[in-house]
Amino acid sequence: MPQMAPLWWEFLFMFTLMFFVMMNIIMYYYKKYLPKKMNKEYIKTFQLNWKW
Repeated sequence: MPQMAPLWWEFLFMFTLMFFVMMNIIMYYYKKYLPKKMNKEYIKTFQLNWKW
């Protein structure tokens, strides 16, 4: 049973890491491209208080 634990934590770590990387990329393009097309109040609802 202890041999199965590193595979599980590696899968969980890679899943959370890729999730946060994709969220960073999506929120970066929201800040960069969408204010030209859309309302700023509508953008603030999608920023979710991320401070980049």
